[in-house]
Amino acid sequence: MIDEKLLVAQLKNPESQEQAFRNLISLYKERLYWHIRKIVLSHDDADDVLQNTFIKVFKNIHSFKENSKLYSWMYRIATNEAITFINKKAKKQHVDISELQHKMADELQDDHNYSGDEIQQLLQKAIFTLPQKQQLVFNMKYFDEMKYTDMSEVLNTSVGALKASYFHAVKKIEKFLKPY
Repeated sequence: MIDEKLLVAQLKNPESQEQAFRNLISLYKERLYWHIRKIVLSHDDADDVLQNTFIKVFKNIHSFKENSKLYSWMYRIATNEAITFINKKAKKQHVDISELQHKMADELQDDHNYSGDEIQQLLQKAIFTLPQKQQLVFNMKYFDEMKYTDMSEVLNTSVGALKASYFHAVKKIEKFLKPY
């Protein structure tokens, strides 16, 4: 298990920062990549957002106050970067977010980096029918198996509200998938 306090101290120390940052990337890049990928869907877009996330982490590590876990702080940055990316993409294409997400879900089957079957694509389409906050909560709980307390740190929302969001998301997904 990683000693986060030591890693943060190394990241904030100019003499150990470079090696500590390499360690940080190797520790967290895969988990952050898959979190981002669930939001932006495309492999190339996820890579871009992941890179932006690590740049932000590097630039802002000195402002990290350590009143949350380092991973939670990074997860929040990754979430915000992914949402910002989606919003910009929708704006550039002159469509609303839900329209963009449906288009992205349809394009998913053509993505050679996506190995999901028909059921997974249907689930992805069902997730895209949810409001953005419910999408995040569902992905974090269902796919990332994140605890509500950790989610609360990342999304700055009460545990009770997160449980309610997850419950509503599951009901909406079940309703969407019922005809299939």
